[in-house]
Amino acid sequence: MTNRLIIIIVAMTIGILSVSTSLTQAQDSPLPYSSVALNDNLITAEGYRIIMSIPDHKGSFVTLGYHLGDKQYIKDTIPTDNNGRAVMSGSNLLEQGLYMVIFPDNSYFELIIGDDQQFEITCRKSDIINSLSFTGSRENSVFIEYQKGWRDLQEKNGELRRRLGNNSQNADSLEILTAVRSELEKSMVSYLEKYAVEYSGTILSALLKAMIPIRIPDFNIPFDAVNPDSLRWVYSYNYNSEHFFDNISLTDKRLIRTPLLYNKLDTYFNNVLIQHPDTLIRNMHRVIGMAEPETEVYRLTVVYLFNHFRESQIMGHDAIVVELADNYYLNGRAPWAGDEFLKELKKDTDLIRNNIIGIKGADMTMETFDGTWKSLYDLEAEYTIIYFWEPDCGYCKTATPLLRDLYNRLKSSGVEVFAVCTQADREDWVNYIVENELTWVNAWDPTRQTAFHYYYNVSSTPLIYILDSDKKIIAKKLPVESIEDFLSAHARR
Repeated sequence: MTNRLIIIIVAMTIGILSVSTSLTQAQDSPLPYSSVALNDNLITAEGYRIIMSIPDHKGSFVTLGYHLGDKQYIKDTIPTDNNGRAVMSGSNLLEQGLYMVIFPDNSYFELIIGDDQQFEITCRKSDIINSLSFTGSRENSVFIEYQKGWRDLQEKNGELRRRLGNNSQNADSLEILTAVRSELEKSMVSYLEKYAVEYSGTILSALLKAMIPIRIPDFNIPFDAVNPDSLRWVYSYNYNSEHFFDNISLTDKRLIRTPLLYNKLDTYFNNVLIQHPDTLIRNMHRVIGMAEPETEVYRLTVVYLFNHFRESQIMGHDAIVVELADNYYLNGRAPWAGDEFLKELKKDTDLIRNNIIGIKGADMTMETFDGTWKSLYDLEAEYTIIYFWEPDCGYCKTATPLLRDLYNRLKSSGVEVFAVCTQADREDWVNYIVENELTWVNAWDPTRQTAFHYYYNVSSTPLIYILDSDKKIIAKKLPVESIEDFLSAHARR
Protein backbone atom coordinates (compact mmCIF):
# COMPACT_ATOMS: atom_id res chain seq x y z
CA MET A 1 0.00 0.00 0.00
CA THR A 2 2.74 2.46 0.95
CA ASN A 3 4.74 1.99 -2.27
CA ARG A 4 1.61 2.43 -4.36
CA LEU A 5 0.88 5.70 -2.61
CA ILE A 6 4.37 7.01 -3.23
CA ILE A 7 3.96 6.38 -6.94
CA ILE A 8 0.59 8.16 -6.98
CA ILE A 9 1.90 11.23 -5.18
CA VAL A 10 5.08 11.41 -7.22
CA ALA A 11 2.94 11.43 -10.35
CA MET A 12 1.31 14.61 -9.02
CA THR A 13 4.59 16.41 -8.57
CA ILE A 14 5.28 20.00 -9.54
CA GLY A 15 8.40 21.61 -10.81
CA ILE A 16 9.34 20.46 -14.31
CA LEU A 17 11.25 23.46 -15.50
CA SER A 18 10.40 23.53 -19.17
CA VAL A 19 7.61 21.57 -20.83
CA SER A 20 4.77 22.33 -23.17
CA THR A 21 1.30 23.47 -22.22
CA SER A 22 -1.77 24.88 -23.87
CA LEU A 23 -3.61 27.83 -22.35
CA THR A 24 -7.02 27.73 -23.93
CA GLN A 25 -8.97 29.28 -21.08
CA ALA A 26 -10.46 32.75 -21.04
CA GLN A 27 -8.00 35.50 -20.30
CA ASP A 28 -8.21 36.97 -16.79
CA SER A 29 -8.45 40.72 -17.39
CA PRO A 30 -4.97 41.07 -18.91
CA LEU A 31 -3.17 44.35 -18.56
CA PRO A 32 -2.81 46.18 -21.89
CA TYR A 33 0.53 46.40 -23.65
CA SER A 34 2.25 49.55 -22.41
CA SER A 35 5.62 51.22 -22.91
CA VAL A 36 5.39 52.26 -19.27
CA ALA A 37 5.56 48.59 -18.34
CA LEU A 38 9.13 48.50 -19.67
CA ASN A 39 10.32 51.35 -17.42
CA ASP A 40 12.65 49.68 -14.90
CA ASN A 41 12.57 52.79 -12.72
CA LEU A 42 8.85 52.58 -12.08
CA ILE A 43 8.32 52.47 -8.30
CA THR A 44 5.52 50.22 -7.11
CA ALA A 45 4.65 50.93 -3.51
CA GLU A 46 2.13 48.12 -3.47
CA GLY A 47 1.20 45.39 -5.88
CA TYR A 48 3.43 43.14 -7.95
CA ARG A 49 6.40 43.90 -10.19
CA ILE A 50 8.25 41.14 -12.05
CA ILE A 51 11.15 42.20 -14.25
CA MET A 52 12.28 39.64 -16.83
CA SER A 53 15.50 39.59 -18.81
CA ILE A 54 15.56 37.03 -21.65
CA PRO A 55 18.34 38.06 -24.05
CA ASP A 56 17.49 35.47 -26.72
CA HIS A 57 13.79 36.37 -26.76
CA LYS A 58 13.84 39.90 -28.18
CA GLY A 59 10.91 41.68 -29.80
CA SER A 60 8.39 39.02 -28.86
CA PHE A 61 6.14 38.52 -25.84
CA VAL A 62 5.70 36.46 -22.70
CA THR A 63 2.55 35.46 -20.83
CA LEU A 64 1.95 35.11 -17.13
CA GLY A 65 -0.42 32.24 -16.40
CA TYR A 66 -1.66 30.51 -13.28
CA HIS A 67 -3.25 27.27 -12.19
CA LEU A 68 -6.82 27.16 -10.95
CA GLY A 69 -8.17 23.71 -10.20
CA ASP A 70 -7.28 21.48 -13.14
CA LYS A 71 -7.07 24.35 -15.63
CA GLN A 72 -4.69 27.16 -16.45
CA TYR A 73 -5.59 30.79 -17.06
CA ILE A 74 -3.84 33.81 -18.50
CA LYS A 75 -3.20 36.73 -16.16
CA ASP A 76 -1.10 39.05 -18.30
CA THR A 77 0.71 39.21 -21.66
CA ILE A 78 3.60 41.63 -22.11
CA PRO A 79 5.98 42.33 -25.04
CA THR A 80 9.73 41.96 -24.72
CA ASP A 81 11.82 44.90 -25.97
CA ASN A 82 14.87 44.82 -28.23
CA ASN A 83 17.00 43.65 -25.30
CA GLY A 84 14.64 40.85 -24.34
CA ARG A 85 13.35 42.70 -21.27
CA ALA A 86 9.78 42.86 -20.01
CA VAL A 87 8.08 44.06 -16.87
CA MET A 88 4.83 42.68 -15.54
CA SER A 89 3.27 44.86 -12.88
CA GLY A 90 0.00 45.74 -11.25
CA SER A 91 -1.23 47.96 -8.44
CA ASN A 92 -2.76 45.04 -6.55
CA LEU A 93 -0.97 41.99 -5.24
CA LEU A 94 -1.39 38.79 -7.19
CA GLU A 95 -3.25 35.93 -5.54
CA GLN A 96 -0.55 33.67 -4.17
CA GLY A 97 0.12 30.34 -5.82
CA LEU A 98 2.08 28.55 -8.52
CA TYR A 99 2.32 30.61 -11.73
CA MET A 100 3.88 30.09 -15.15
CA VAL A 101 5.82 32.23 -17.59
CA ILE A 102 4.82 30.96 -21.03
CA PHE A 103 6.58 31.60 -24.34
CA PRO A 104 4.82 31.79 -27.73
CA ASP A 105 5.75 28.17 -28.54
CA ASN A 106 4.02 27.07 -25.29
CA SER A 107 7.23 26.15 -23.50
CA TYR A 108 7.20 27.54 -19.98
CA PHE A 109 8.69 27.56 -16.52
CA GLU A 110 6.91 27.73 -13.19
CA LEU A 111 7.45 30.26 -10.43
CA ILE A 112 6.04 30.84 -6.99
CA ILE A 113 4.08 33.98 -6.20
CA GLY A 114 4.18 34.43 -2.44
CA ASP A 115 4.49 37.37 -0.06
CA ASP A 116 7.36 38.98 -1.96
CA GLN A 117 6.02 39.99 -5.37
CA GLN A 118 8.77 42.33 -6.57
CA PHE A 119 11.72 40.47 -8.05
CA GLU A 120 13.74 39.87 -11.22
CA ILE A 121 13.99 36.81 -13.46
CA THR A 122 16.87 36.03 -15.80
CA CYS A 123 17.01 33.14 -18.24
CA ARG A 124 17.75 32.07 -21.79
CA LYS A 125 14.80 30.62 -23.61
CA SER A 126 17.11 28.21 -25.41
CA ASP A 127 18.25 26.66 -22.11
CA ILE A 128 15.71 27.46 -19.42
CA ILE A 129 16.66 24.63 -17.08
CA ASN A 130 20.29 25.65 -16.69
CA SER A 131 19.97 29.43 -17.03
CA LEU A 132 16.93 30.32 -14.92
CA SER A 133 17.68 32.47 -11.88
CA PHE A 134 15.83 34.85 -9.55
CA THR A 135 16.97 38.01 -7.81
CA GLY A 136 14.96 39.26 -4.86
CA SER A 137 12.95 36.06 -4.40
CA ARG A 138 14.59 33.61 -2.05
CA GLU A 139 11.62 31.24 -2.31
CA ASN A 140 11.95 30.94 -6.09
CA SER A 141 15.71 30.44 -5.83
CA VAL A 142 15.09 27.56 -3.43
CA PHE A 143 12.35 26.29 -5.77
CA ILE A 144 14.94 25.98 -8.57
CA GLU A 145 17.32 24.19 -6.24
CA TYR A 146 14.60 21.76 -5.23
CA GLN A 147 13.56 21.09 -8.84
CA LYS A 148 17.05 20.21 -9.97
CA GLY A 149 17.52 17.73 -7.13
CA TRP A 150 14.07 16.28 -7.68
CA ARG A 151 14.75 15.82 -11.38
CA ASP A 152 17.84 13.75 -10.56
CA LEU A 153 15.83 11.53 -8.22
CA GLN A 154 13.14 11.03 -10.84
CA GLU A 155 15.75 10.04 -13.43
CA LYS A 156 17.13 7.43 -11.03
CA ASN A 157 13.63 6.14 -10.37
CA GLY A 158 12.94 5.92 -14.10
CA GLU A 159 16.15 3.99 -14.67
CA LEU A 160 15.23 1.54 -11.91
CA ARG A 161 11.80 1.02 -13.49
CA ARG A 162 13.46 0.18 -16.78
CA ARG A 163 15.85 -2.25 -15.12
CA LEU A 164 13.01 -3.92 -13.27
CA GLY A 165 11.17 -4.36 -16.56
CA ASN A 166 14.25 -5.80 -18.27
CA ASN A 167 14.83 -8.27 -15.42
CA SER A 168 11.24 -9.39 -14.91
CA GLN A 169 12.22 -13.05 -15.38
CA ASN A 170 15.27 -12.93 -13.11
CA ALA A 171 14.15 -13.50 -9.52
CA ASP A 172 17.50 -12.63 -7.94
CA SER A 173 17.86 -9.38 -9.85
CA LEU A 174 14.24 -8.46 -9.15
CA GLU A 175 14.79 -8.87 -5.41
CA ILE A 176 17.90 -6.69 -5.45
CA LEU A 177 16.40 -4.00 -7.69
CA THR A 178 13.16 -3.91 -5.70
CA ALA A 179 15.12 -3.31 -2.51
CA VAL A 180 17.13 -0.53 -4.21
CA ARG A 181 13.97 1.09 -5.48
CA SER A 182 12.38 0.92 -2.05
CA GLU A 183 15.36 2.80 -0.60
CA LEU A 184 15.20 5.36 -3.41
CA GLU A 185 11.51 5.99 -2.73
CA LYS A 186 12.33 6.57 0.92
CA SER A 187 15.01 9.03 -0.20
CA MET A 188 12.48 10.85 -2.37
CA VAL A 189 10.10 11.22 0.55
CA SER A 190 12.96 12.40 2.79
CA TYR A 191 13.92 14.95 0.14
CA LEU A 192 10.38 16.37 0.14
CA GLU A 193 10.30 16.40 3.94
CA LYS A 194 13.63 18.23 4.14
CA TYR A 195 12.46 21.18 2.06
CA ALA A 196 8.96 21.19 3.57
CA VAL A 197 10.37 21.47 7.10
CA GLU A 198 13.23 23.85 6.31
CA TYR A 199 10.95 26.37 4.58
CA SER A 200 7.89 25.94 6.77
CA GLY A 201 5.23 28.60 6.23
CA THR A 202 6.04 29.21 2.56
CA ILE A 203 3.98 28.10 -0.41
CA LEU A 204 6.86 25.85 -1.42
CA SER A 205 6.63 24.07 1.92
CA ALA A 206 2.85 23.66 1.59
CA LEU A 207 3.24 22.23 -1.93
CA LEU A 208 5.96 19.77 -1.02
CA LYS A 209 4.27 18.65 2.17
CA ALA A 210 1.12 17.91 0.15
CA MET A 211 3.17 15.58 -2.05
CA ILE A 212 4.38 13.48 0.89
CA PRO A 213 2.45 10.19 1.03
CA ILE A 214 0.74 9.04 4.19
CA ARG A 215 2.74 6.45 6.10
CA ILE A 216 0.40 3.55 6.74
CA PRO A 217 1.32 1.65 9.94
CA ASP A 218 2.22 -2.03 10.03
CA PHE A 219 -0.92 -3.33 11.69
CA ASN A 220 -0.80 -6.24 14.10
CA ILE A 221 -3.02 -8.89 12.57
CA PRO A 222 -4.28 -11.61 14.97
CA PHE A 223 -2.39 -14.83 14.34
CA ASP A 224 -5.66 -16.77 14.09
CA ALA A 225 -7.28 -14.40 11.56
CA VAL A 226 -9.19 -16.34 8.90
CA ASN A 227 -7.96 -14.16 6.05
CA PRO A 228 -5.03 -12.02 7.28
CA ASP A 229 -4.31 -10.41 3.90
CA SER A 230 -7.89 -9.18 3.53
CA LEU A 231 -7.91 -7.91 7.13
CA ARG A 232 -4.64 -6.06 6.57
CA TRP A 233 -6.10 -4.50 3.43
CA VAL A 234 -9.18 -3.31 5.35
CA TYR A 235 -7.03 -1.76 8.09
CA SER A 236 -4.81 -0.04 5.52
CA TYR A 237 -7.77 1.19 3.49
CA ASN A 238 -9.51 2.64 6.54
CA TYR A 239 -6.35 4.36 7.73
CA ASN A 240 -5.56 5.81 4.31
CA SER A 241 -9.10 7.07 3.75
CA GLU A 242 -9.13 8.76 7.16
CA HIS A 243 -5.64 10.30 6.97
CA PHE A 244 -5.22 11.03 3.27
CA PHE A 245 -5.39 14.80 3.80
CA ASP A 246 -3.08 14.89 6.84
CA ASN A 247 -0.29 16.53 4.84
CA ILE A 248 -2.34 19.23 3.15
CA SER A 249 -4.24 22.11 4.69
CA LEU A 250 -7.71 22.46 3.22
CA THR A 251 -7.85 25.96 4.68
CA ASP A 252 -4.79 27.23 2.78
CA LYS A 253 -6.26 29.25 -0.10
CA ARG A 254 -2.82 29.60 -1.71
CA LEU A 255 -3.18 25.97 -2.86
CA ILE A 256 -6.17 26.87 -5.04
CA ARG A 257 -3.77 28.34 -7.58
CA THR A 258 -1.65 25.20 -7.78
CA PRO A 259 -2.44 21.79 -9.31
CA LEU A 260 -1.95 20.05 -5.96
CA LEU A 261 -5.29 20.72 -4.25
CA TYR A 262 -7.35 19.62 -7.23
CA ASN A 263 -5.14 16.56 -7.77
CA LYS A 264 -5.45 15.53 -4.12
CA LEU A 265 -9.23 15.75 -4.30
CA ASP A 266 -9.31 13.88 -7.61
CA THR A 267 -7.00 11.11 -6.39
CA TYR A 268 -8.97 10.69 -3.18
CA PHE A 269 -12.42 10.43 -4.75
CA ASN A 270 -11.26 8.41 -7.77
CA ASN A 271 -8.50 6.13 -6.52
CA VAL A 272 -8.56 5.95 -2.73
CA LEU A 273 -12.21 5.53 -1.80
CA ILE A 274 -14.42 2.58 -2.65
CA GLN A 275 -16.88 3.87 -5.24
CA HIS A 276 -20.00 3.06 -3.25
CA PRO A 277 -22.36 6.05 -2.86
CA ASP A 278 -22.65 5.69 0.92
CA THR A 279 -18.86 5.70 1.34
CA LEU A 280 -18.43 8.61 -1.03
CA ILE A 281 -21.19 10.68 0.55
CA ARG A 282 -19.85 10.20 4.07
CA ASN A 283 -16.34 11.25 3.09
CA MET A 284 -17.61 14.03 0.84
CA HIS A 285 -19.28 15.74 3.80
CA ARG A 286 -16.15 15.23 5.90
CA VAL A 287 -13.83 16.79 3.32
CA ILE A 288 -16.17 19.71 2.64
CA GLY A 289 -16.33 20.31 6.38
CA MET A 290 -12.53 20.48 6.50
CA ALA A 291 -12.49 23.08 3.71
CA GLU A 292 -15.48 25.15 4.84
CA PRO A 293 -13.55 27.63 7.07
CA GLU A 294 -11.77 28.99 3.98
CA THR A 295 -14.36 30.32 1.53
CA GLU A 296 -12.38 29.88 -1.69
CA VAL A 297 -11.20 26.36 -0.89
CA TYR A 298 -14.74 25.45 0.14
CA ARG A 299 -16.08 26.70 -3.17
CA LEU A 300 -13.47 24.82 -5.21
CA THR A 301 -14.15 21.63 -3.25
CA VAL A 302 -17.93 21.78 -3.63
CA VAL A 303 -17.72 22.68 -7.32
CA TYR A 304 -15.18 19.91 -7.98
CA LEU A 305 -17.37 17.30 -6.29
CA PHE A 306 -20.52 18.46 -8.05
CA ASN A 307 -18.90 18.37 -11.50
CA HIS A 308 -17.12 15.10 -10.79
CA PHE A 309 -20.21 13.16 -9.76
CA ARG A 310 -22.50 14.86 -12.26
CA GLU A 311 -20.22 13.57 -15.03
CA SER A 312 -19.62 10.15 -13.45
CA GLN A 313 -20.68 7.12 -15.49
CA ILE A 314 -20.72 4.86 -12.43
CA MET A 315 -24.17 3.56 -11.59
CA GLY A 316 -25.59 5.08 -8.42
CA HIS A 317 -23.44 8.19 -8.37
CA ASP A 318 -26.43 10.34 -9.28
CA ALA A 319 -27.49 9.92 -5.64
CA ILE A 320 -24.38 11.90 -4.70
CA VAL A 321 -25.42 14.73 -7.00
CA VAL A 322 -28.77 14.90 -5.20
CA GLU A 323 -26.97 14.89 -1.84
CA LEU A 324 -24.74 17.77 -2.93
CA ALA A 325 -27.66 19.71 -4.34
CA ASP A 326 -29.80 19.30 -1.24
CA ASN A 327 -27.07 20.03 1.30
CA TYR A 328 -25.06 22.78 -0.40
CA TYR A 329 -26.70 24.31 -3.46
CA LEU A 330 -30.42 24.28 -2.75
CA ASN A 331 -30.18 25.28 0.90
CA GLY A 332 -28.19 28.48 0.34
CA ARG A 333 -24.69 27.20 1.05
CA ALA A 334 -23.43 27.92 -2.49
CA PRO A 335 -23.66 31.71 -2.79
CA TRP A 336 -21.78 31.68 -6.10
CA ALA A 337 -24.63 29.81 -7.84
CA GLY A 338 -27.08 31.95 -9.82
CA ASP A 339 -30.87 31.75 -9.57
CA GLU A 340 -31.30 30.24 -13.04
CA PHE A 341 -28.73 27.53 -12.32
CA LEU A 342 -30.42 26.69 -9.01
CA LYS A 343 -33.82 26.54 -10.69
CA GLU A 344 -32.56 24.06 -13.29
CA LEU A 345 -30.66 22.08 -10.67
CA LYS A 346 -33.80 21.62 -8.59
CA LYS A 347 -35.69 20.47 -11.65
CA ASP A 348 -32.96 17.96 -12.54
CA THR A 349 -32.52 16.56 -9.05
CA ASP A 350 -36.26 16.18 -8.56
CA LEU A 351 -36.18 13.81 -11.53
CA ILE A 352 -33.39 11.77 -9.92
CA ARG A 353 -34.44 11.56 -6.27
CA ASN A 354 -37.43 9.25 -7.03
CA ASN A 355 -35.30 6.57 -8.68
CA ILE A 356 -32.11 6.45 -6.63
CA ILE A 357 -30.70 2.98 -6.22
CA GLY A 358 -31.85 1.47 -2.93
CA ILE A 359 -35.29 3.07 -2.77
CA LYS A 360 -38.53 1.38 -3.76
CA GLY A 361 -39.53 2.05 -7.34
CA ALA A 362 -42.83 3.88 -7.85
CA ASP A 363 -45.78 1.63 -8.63
CA MET A 364 -47.37 1.85 -12.06
CA THR A 365 -50.78 0.46 -12.97
CA MET A 366 -51.28 0.33 -16.73
CA GLU A 367 -53.35 -1.25 -19.44
CA THR A 368 -51.67 -4.33 -20.88
CA PHE A 369 -51.61 -5.94 -24.32
CA ASP A 370 -54.30 -8.47 -23.38
CA GLY A 371 -56.71 -5.71 -22.35
CA THR A 372 -56.38 -6.10 -18.58
CA TRP A 373 -54.85 -3.66 -16.11
CA LYS A 374 -51.76 -4.67 -14.21
CA SER A 375 -49.71 -3.08 -11.47
CA LEU A 376 -45.93 -3.27 -11.32
CA TYR A 377 -46.31 -4.38 -7.72
CA ASP A 378 -48.55 -7.26 -8.87
CA LEU A 379 -45.53 -9.02 -10.33
CA GLU A 380 -44.17 -11.58 -7.90
CA ALA A 381 -40.63 -12.13 -9.04
CA GLU A 382 -37.13 -12.41 -7.65
CA TYR A 383 -36.12 -9.68 -10.10
CA THR A 384 -38.28 -7.34 -12.16
CA ILE A 385 -36.85 -5.60 -15.20
CA ILE A 386 -38.64 -2.38 -16.15
CA TYR A 387 -38.06 -1.72 -19.84
CA PHE A 388 -39.02 1.67 -21.29
CA TRP A 389 -39.09 1.63 -25.08
CA GLU A 390 -40.72 3.17 -28.13
CA PRO A 391 -41.51 1.64 -31.54
CA ASP A 392 -39.40 3.99 -33.67
CA CYS A 393 -36.32 4.02 -31.43
CA GLY A 394 -33.33 2.70 -33.35
CA TYR A 395 -31.54 1.48 -30.24
CA CYS A 396 -34.73 -0.23 -29.05
CA LYS A 397 -34.84 -2.25 -32.26
CA THR A 398 -31.50 -3.75 -31.25
CA ALA A 399 -32.12 -4.00 -27.50
CA THR A 400 -35.62 -5.49 -27.61
CA PRO A 401 -34.73 -8.82 -29.31
CA LEU A 402 -31.75 -9.23 -26.98
CA LEU A 403 -33.91 -8.62 -23.91
CA ARG A 404 -36.61 -10.95 -25.26
CA ASP A 405 -34.11 -13.79 -25.65
CA LEU A 406 -32.68 -13.09 -22.19
CA TYR A 407 -36.17 -13.11 -20.67
CA ASN A 408 -37.01 -16.42 -22.33
CA ARG A 409 -33.88 -17.92 -20.75
CA LEU A 410 -34.31 -16.44 -17.28
CA LYS A 411 -38.06 -16.27 -16.63
CA SER A 412 -38.04 -19.74 -15.07
CA SER A 413 -35.44 -18.41 -12.61
CA GLY A 414 -37.75 -15.73 -11.27
CA VAL A 415 -37.11 -12.86 -13.70
CA GLU A 416 -40.03 -10.84 -15.02
CA VAL A 417 -40.19 -7.89 -17.43
CA PHE A 418 -42.61 -4.96 -17.15
CA ALA A 419 -42.24 -3.28 -20.56
CA VAL A 420 -43.64 0.22 -20.92
CA CYS A 421 -44.18 1.80 -24.32
CA THR A 422 -43.57 5.53 -23.97
CA GLN A 423 -45.49 6.54 -27.10
CA ALA A 424 -49.25 7.02 -27.58
CA ASP A 425 -49.92 5.33 -30.94
CA ARG A 426 -51.78 2.09 -30.14
CA GLU A 427 -51.35 0.55 -33.58
CA ASP A 428 -47.57 1.02 -33.47
CA TRP A 429 -47.51 -0.47 -29.97
CA VAL A 430 -49.54 -3.54 -30.96
CA ASN A 431 -47.63 -4.16 -34.19
CA TYR A 432 -44.29 -3.94 -32.42
CA ILE A 433 -45.33 -6.49 -29.79
CA VAL A 434 -46.63 -8.92 -32.38
CA GLU A 435 -43.66 -8.57 -34.74
CA ASN A 436 -41.14 -9.10 -31.92
CA GLU A 437 -43.15 -11.92 -30.23
CA LEU A 438 -43.03 -10.23 -26.83
CA THR A 439 -44.68 -12.35 -24.15
CA TRP A 440 -43.72 -10.41 -21.04
CA VAL A 441 -46.02 -7.81 -19.45
CA ASN A 442 -46.57 -5.29 -22.23
CA ALA A 443 -47.98 -2.09 -20.73
CA TRP A 444 -48.67 1.42 -21.87
CA ASP A 445 -49.96 4.69 -20.50
CA PRO A 446 -50.61 6.96 -23.49
CA THR A 447 -51.77 9.90 -21.36
CA ARG A 448 -49.00 9.36 -18.78
CA GLN A 449 -51.43 9.28 -15.87
CA THR A 450 -48.90 7.28 -13.86
CA ALA A 451 -46.26 10.00 -14.44
CA PHE A 452 -43.76 7.23 -15.22
CA HIS A 453 -41.61 9.74 -17.08
CA TYR A 454 -41.21 11.72 -13.85
CA TYR A 455 -40.77 8.92 -11.34
CA TYR A 456 -38.33 7.02 -13.55
CA ASN A 457 -36.74 10.01 -15.30
CA VAL A 458 -37.51 8.71 -18.78
CA SER A 459 -35.89 11.21 -21.11
CA SER A 460 -34.65 8.70 -23.70
CA THR A 461 -35.11 5.08 -24.67
CA PRO A 462 -34.28 2.29 -24.24
CA LEU A 463 -34.09 2.63 -20.47
CA ILE A 464 -33.78 -0.29 -18.08
CA TYR A 465 -34.30 -0.56 -14.33
CA ILE A 466 -33.88 -3.71 -12.25
CA LEU A 467 -35.91 -4.18 -9.06
CA ASP A 468 -35.49 -6.84 -6.40
CA SER A 469 -38.29 -8.94 -4.88
CA ASP A 470 -39.32 -6.00 -2.67
CA LYS A 471 -39.41 -3.72 -5.72
CA LYS A 472 -36.35 -1.79 -4.54
CA ILE A 473 -34.21 -0.40 -7.35
CA ILE A 474 -30.91 -2.28 -7.52
CA ALA A 475 -29.72 -1.17 -10.96
CA LYS A 476 -30.58 1.30 -13.66
CA LYS A 477 -29.48 2.39 -17.12
CA LEU A 478 -27.83 -0.98 -17.73
CA PRO A 479 -27.35 -2.14 -21.31
CA VAL A 480 -29.12 -5.42 -22.03
CA GLU A 481 -25.76 -7.11 -22.54
CA SER A 482 -24.84 -6.47 -18.87
CA ILE A 483 -28.05 -7.64 -17.21
CA GLU A 484 -27.22 -11.33 -16.86
CA ASP A 485 -23.79 -10.70 -15.37
CA PHE A 486 -25.28 -8.16 -12.98
CA LEU A 487 -28.00 -10.57 -11.80
CA SER A 488 -25.44 -13.34 -11.29
CA ALA A 489 -23.19 -11.03 -9.26
CA HIS A 490 -26.10 -9.71 -7.21
CA ALA A 491 -27.29 -13.24 -6.40
CA ARG A 492 -23.83 -14.11 -4.99
CA ARG A 493 -23.89 -11.25 -2.47
